[in-house]
Amino acid sequence: MDHIKAIAFDLYGTLFDVHSVVARCDEHFPGRGREISNLWRQKQLEYTWLRSLMNRYVTFEHATEDALRYTCKHLGLDLDDDVCKALCDAYLRLLPFPEVPETLPELRRRGLKLAVLSNGSPHSIGAVVGHAGLVGEFDHLLSVDPVRVYKPDDRAYRLAEQAFGVTRSSILFVSSNAWDATGARYFGFPTCWINRAGNVFEEMGQAPDWEVRGLDELLRLYDVSGAARGQR
Repeated sequence: MDHIKAIAFDLYGTLFDVHSVVARCDEHFPGRGREISNLWRQKQLEYTWLRSLMNRYVTFEHATEDALRYTCKHLGLDLDDDVCKALCDAYLRLLPFPEVPETLPELRRRGLKLAVLSNGSPHSIGAVVGHAGLVGEFDHLLSVDPVRVYKPDDRAYRLAEQAFGVTRSSILFVSSNAWDATGARYFGFPTCWINRAGNVFEEMGQAPDWEVRGLDELLRLYDVSGAARGQR
C-alpha cells in the first residue's frame, strides 16, 4: 500500500450498517424487521442498477422509498404514508460499524486523504455521516447525484479521481459490497473488500487487492506496508 495517497469509502454497508433499521421496522411490524430490512436492501440495490441501465435516474431517497413500498406489498404488510416516512428517515440515521469511528482518525493521522463515494444523495450522505458525528473525518463527501448514474458505472468512480486530483492507481477504494469492489477494480482503483460476514467474492472477472474482516484491519495492512518500506 505504499503507493496509496487517498481512500474512497463506500457508505452503505461499508462504514454504516444498513440493517440498523431492523429495530425501527420491528416497532411498526413486530417480528418482521429483519425480513423487511433484507428485502428492502435487495430491492434498493436492484432499483439503482436498473434505473442506471434504463437511464431513468432518481435520487437515492426516491429509490429507497420505492424499494420499501415494494417490500411491504410483497410481504403483505399495510404501509401507510406516516410509517413509510418514519422508516425512510431511519435510513438517514444509520449506525456506523463499531470500529469505524476510531479507525477513520487513525487513517488520517497516517497522512491519507479520505472521502465517501456513495450512491446516496448529498442530503442522505450528509445526514448519515453528520448524525454519527464523522463529517470532520472526510475531505470529501461525494454523491453520484452530479453524474446522475449509480455505481458501478465508471462515471461514478471518476468523481473520486477528480476530487482527490491524483491518479486512480493511488486511490484505494474500500467497500463491503463485492459488486462495488468489482466495478471499482475494473475502473482501475486498487480495492479492499471488507468481508465481515465471511462471504464468497463475486465471479465477475475481478478480485480485490486486499480482503479484511473490518475497517480496523486496514490500519494493520497500511502499517505493515509502511514498515516494509522503511526496511528497504
